[in-house]
Order: sequence, then C-alpha cells, then structure tokens
Amino acid sequence: MSLSRTAYYRFPQIRSDEDVINALNELIARHPRWGFWKCFRALRRAHSWNHKKVYRVYCNLRLNQKHRAKKRLPKRIKQPLLTPIQPNQTWSADFMSDSLYARKRFRTFNVIDDFNRELLHIEIDTSITGRRLIRVFERLRYERGLPKTLRTDNGPEFLSGEFVAWAESVGMHIQYIQPGKPNQNAYIERFNKTYRTEVLNLYLFRNLTEVREITYWWKLTYNEERPHDALDGLTPLEFLSINAENSKIELSA
Repeated sequence: MSLSRTAYYRFPQIRSDEDVINALNELIARHPRWGFWKCFRALRRAHSWNHKKVYRVYCNLRLNQKHRAKKRLPKRIKQPLLTPIQPNQTWSADFMSDSLYARKRFRTFNVIDDFNRELLHIEIDTSITGRRLIRVFERLRYERGLPKTLRTDNGPEFLSGEFVAWAESVGMHIQYIQPGKPNQNAYIERFNKTYRTEVLNLYLFRNLTEVREITYWWKLTYNEERPHDALDGLTPLEFLSINAENSKIELSA
C-alpha cells in the first residue's frame, strides 16, 4: 500500500475546538463590538492558538461583523458660486436637524432663492423622504414656478431615483456640490446658521406644531422686515421689488 509503518501505527488526533469556542464566546459576551484581531490579541495573552485556528472558529460561529460599505458617488465637478441675475434662476436647498423638549428628533428642509436670498419654504417633520420633496416642490411650482437649477448636496433624498426622475420631467437641473465641500452651497449654509441662531436655539419646542408656527411667523419677518447685508441692507422682498421695477424700466427704454 506504500504506507509507512510510522503513519500506520499513529492514531489520528481528533481536533477539538471547544476551548477556543468557549473562550471566544466569553470574550464576545463582554465586548460584543470587538472585531477579530482585537479578540485574537486578547486571547493570545493566555493561549498559544495561532490566528488561523482562531479565525476558523470565529467564522464558524458567525461572529464576523459587517462593515457598512461606503456609497460611491459620481464625480462632481466644482461649479462657481454665482449670484443669479433674476428670480427663479437658481435655488438652494438643504436639511437641518434638531430635537423637541422630549428629545424626539425632527428635520427641516429649507429652500431659498439665491437671487434675493428669499426664504421660499421650510418643511418640518420627523422624516422627510424623496417623495415628500416632490410634494414640496409641486406646491412651490403652483405658487411661483420652479427654478432652472437646484443646488444641493449629495444627500440620499436628493439622489433618490424618484426625485431625480421627477426633476428631469419638469426641466429642473439638479446641481450637486462636491462631497465634503459645503462652502460650494454657501447661500443655504449661511441661511441655516441664521435659522438655527434665531429660531432653533432660541426656543424649547414641545411638539412639531410649535416648531411650524414659530417658523411660519419668523419666515414673514425674515422676508419682509429683516435687513440683509448682502442686499445692501434691504429685505429680500424689497430687493425683489426694486429689481423688478428696474427690469421694467430697461424693457420700456
């Protein structure tokens, strides 16, 4: 049989992983978020098991922790932050987050017109999806029309297939900024600071109704009474009316 005498008389060794299993289960019970290498180094201090044996048992026990894969975004091209020369040319939109007095989180969806920094709408709720954004813009479309360009970040709501398809159907181009570059959407970022300072950080809200009511009255003040430094001390509505009159004069001339 071409079998050596030594191998013939040697009894097969039964591999026992019970000690490794018990040690791993005990360690994971104390530290459930530890990965393999941290567990192995901790076990290596008291045992002589090599990493191959420990890893085989680690996988058999299905202790592998799944890592959330980073979502790859299309390459975004840096666009200059230009001031539009007419209303409804470019809008900026962004999300904010805050909490009620009972620590329940809620979100706000803010939309402004870059031409005169006018606050167009703030949607407030605990969850705002891409389908909800379509309803918001449909309401704005009925009130004043839609912009040619909407500048946003790369949030999942703006990337949802349903919202992107709707924007294409109505002729609204979505201009995504580069990831990690909020300065490319500076108009809405500056507005977010004002809204947080003058509303969100100033009140303790008991429910969403209070948030919506206070935001509604603040919106009127922001558009009609609050002077804006970028508009030479004019309010957004004053700046809009003056430029509308100038455009009429130029057309008549």
